[in-house]
Amino acid sequence: MATPHISAEPGDFAPAVLMPGDPKRAARIAEQLLDEPRLVSDVRGIGGYTGLHQGKPLSVMASGMGQPSLSIYATELFTQFGVERIIRVGTAGGLAADTKAGDVVIAIGAHTDSSINEKLCPGINFSATASWALLSAAVKAAGDDPRVKVGPVVSRDLFYGNTPEQVKRLAELGTLGVEMEAAALYGIAANLHKEALAVLTISDHLFDSSQDMSPAERETNFQKSLELAVAAALS
Repeated sequence: MATPHISAEPGDFAPAVLMPGDPKRAARIAEQLLDEPRLVSDVRGIGGYTGLHQGKPLSVMASGMGQPSLSIYATELFTQFGVERIIRVGTAGGLAADTKAGDVVIAIGAHTDSSINEKLCPGINFSATASWALLSAAVKAAGDDPRVKVGPVVSRDLFYGNTPEQVKRLAELGTLGVEMEAAALYGIAANLHKEALAVLTISDHLFDSSQDMSPAERETNFQKSLELAVAAALS
């Protein structure tokens, strides 16, 4: 049955959902990937679409921006609509020196400055990691492409106001990029015994602004990440 944030019915969503943050990007992905995509939910401008990709059922739904927003949609999809795996397809800011704009990061895990996962196991600093089956499928699909990186990201609550010293230290610790959703998605999936992965296009670099993509490029330059996300979703 419908939830406060999703107006679909049982069976409307496929077991695998691709989840960008931007509702417009979700619509564009659905049009590109799905045969005869069907709009199954449209609450608060967050569209959910279901169709077939190469004969297999697949859904696409936006998460909105930030971990609280994603948590609402991911939890309802996992608990009310039979979804088994969610693959976030989004953008990230580059941190590592060898990560450039246009690269794709397959996020093996996600640090966070949020308290969103603290209640999962009080007294423990929960390690928010991707599902191995999805991670390995995406890595296999990437082959030896040098622009695909595998490593940790950091999921921030704040877009502005983070200290330069902390950003620098995260880079020194091997963090490939910064975004705002993956840690919550990984925590929800672990708690509900589901699967999750984030595949992210580097849209800019925090230490080299000359690499920054334009707003139009941010909306369109995600073909490689989408390819890897689909490989994981339908593996």
